[in-house]
Amino acid sequence: MKKPCLFVFYILCALFCFSQRITTNDNLFLKQKEDSLKSYANDMVQSINAQNRFTADSLFTKMFVRALKTNNSFYYPFDSLKTISKLSPPDSSFRIFTWQLVINDNIIRQHGAIQMKTSDGSLKLYPLIDKSDVTINLTDTIGNNKGWIGAVYYRIIQTKSGNQNYYTLIGYDENNIRSDRKIIEVLNFINDEPEFGGRYFSFENDTLKRPTTSRYIMEYKKAAGARLNYDENLDMIVFEHLESESNEPKKKWTLIPDGDYEGFKWKNGKWVHVEKVFNQVTPEGNEPVPSPIKDAQGNTDESKLKDNTPQKK
Repeated sequence: MKKPCLFVFYILCALFCFSQRITTNDNLFLKQKEDSLKSYANDMVQSINAQNRFTADSLFTKMFVRALKTNNSFYYPFDSLKTISKLSPPDSSFRIFTWQLVINDNIIRQHGAIQMKTSDGSLKLYPLIDKSDVTINLTDTIGNNKGWIGAVYYRIIQTKSGNQNYYTLIGYDENNIRSDRKIIEVLNFINDEPEFGGRYFSFENDTLKRPTTSRYIMEYKKAAGARLNYDENLDMIVFEHLESESNEPKKKWTLIPDGDYEGFKWKNGKWVHVEKVFNQVTPEGNEPVPSPIKDAQGNTDESKLKDNTPQKK
């Protein structure tokens, strides 16, 4: 009896796998759409004229949604759209697209969408509406896809607490003419609806206690290049500590990296702040210094040569 059961099982698996494939005609259609989308995606970022960027963004969005309506489009990679961020978590339950539109030097908006994986290959899409310009407190706001704090995401981290999956997103925002921002926030799905933010960022172990926040925003001087990313070896989010170059820490556009590192470690369903990631300190007087064989006058120190002579065995 086992063999027929196994045979049926393999047949069902094969049918399931086949059902997830894009048909040849649909694949060709998506490839044609991607070729057109690529031009608009490039113009959104590279066009010098603002009106051309607006037009490209509008045409791209409409065409992209039409393409995603193709059955099983979830499995089409859109690899040639280099100016569009495309991220999926390890469980492949969804993918998130984000991109930016520069309105002028001081106003930048992010656009995006979440595409859910569906059992029948149909489209389930949540558009992301950037409301950062009308949100009063960015670090404490919890919102859905229509109240999104815009960013172009470059990393996704999947964690779990109890039976709930959490998806931490790390993104970049050019913000304005004086400062850039990097944002860490948690996405989860409540009754199949996306929710951004939540009390997930704790500073309970800090020397100076701070209240828990809904997201972490690192704002710094334009083009200062402050680093923030997930380190797999350390299993934590690591980012550069900032200090004001003019001793005015409240003015975010004066903040630059100082060479130190902070972090966040996932513990018991939240990201707990680590004040100092690397604690190794060289004792005073033991700093590495050069030890040249020749002195300033060009004379050779024979004792150093002797010390470096290989010993005979």
